[in-house]
Amino acid sequence: MPSAEIITIGTEILLGEIVDTNTRYIARVLRGMGVDLFRTITIGDNVDRIADAIRNSMKRAEIVITTGGLGPTVDDPTREAVARAAGSELEFREDLWEQVVETISRYGRKPSENQRRQAYAPRGALGIRNPVGTAPCFIVETDRNAVISLPGVPNEMEYILHESIVPYMQKRFNLDEIIKIKVLHCSGMGEGSIDEKISDLEMLSNPTVGLAAHTGVVDIRIAAKAKNEGDADRMIANVESDIRSRLGDTVFGVDEDQLVDAALNAAASRGWSLVAIESNMNGQLARRIPHTLNVPNLDLDSLMAALRASRAESRTDAALGVIIHQESRSADMVLITPKGEKTHHITYGGPPRSLPTWAVNLALDWLRRRAMEAG
Repeated sequence: MPSAEIITIGTEILLGEIVDTNTRYIARVLRGMGVDLFRTITIGDNVDRIADAIRNSMKRAEIVITTGGLGPTVDDPTREAVARAAGSELEFREDLWEQVVETISRYGRKPSENQRRQAYAPRGALGIRNPVGTAPCFIVETDRNAVISLPGVPNEMEYILHESIVPYMQKRFNLDEIIKIKVLHCSGMGEGSIDEKISDLEMLSNPTVGLAAHTGVVDIRIAAKAKNEGDADRMIANVESDIRSRLGDTVFGVDEDQLVDAALNAAASRGWSLVAIESNMNGQLARRIPHTLNVPNLDLDSLMAALRASRAESRTDAALGVIIHQESRSADMVLITPKGEKTHHITYGGPPRSLPTWAVNLALDWLRRRAMEAG
């Protein structure tokens, strides 16, 4: 199977003026086609640096995809950079110019002189029509490589990728495999502890298994490459079953599942209604649990009293409370259920701004597990 690299081009990305969404989108398309993506790069609008990056990518990967730098202005350097990397010259292409004229005429205008730049491409390149924008695209082929240059405008790039580039890659590289991914979500166990339990699975070559830690949640990614979706699903299912047998209820969901839903569903399965109170949380818990009361500057005793009163007044079965102490980077949690009352004090070593999210996720996992334990 071929490998690929993606090069996004634009100084505005390096300056943080815009967010690069193209790389993520292209990566997912390549993944679905079974193409291995080993490297992504962002380069500013400099012809020499872009050309050097393309040359290096061509040595490592069969497929090199660039996005951006195909506009009509002098700081749109991709055409020249690709030509240099391929050891070629730019040539004016009448067919590309006709595309530019046709597109601009739809708006009742005539193309300006600088827009003629968009009709230039490296000599011998395959011209790719852009029916949704003014910048034609092109592919430079060698015996080994395909350097594919796409617009930086996301909706243009996405359209051309699906309409023209995917069929081209399938034919050129005989792509007959897919990569399918399933993500298991875990809570209540840290990344290091999970790694200790499944480290041997992380050494597999197909499917592959990888970990990604978030604030209070750890994801386990299982990626399988196969000839068809059914085979990929079976490969993933075998590994998933093994992981679940080792981690038990640490796994709370898959793919789009959310921890808050797992917690509330577990409580609902016990027939528990729920009231919640947060303090000094800036609405973090309230955004997860409806009708959460926000009471500032509580201590543990006053939180406990407030939860008891709210539970009695609302006649609910369970009550969950969380207080954040930013000065000490800690939190207090209270959970009242038909099984009794419990408190939990936790300290946090990460960035202070992440403390509320971390505390909420731990509190939700606590609620989930207590509901699952209840008789």
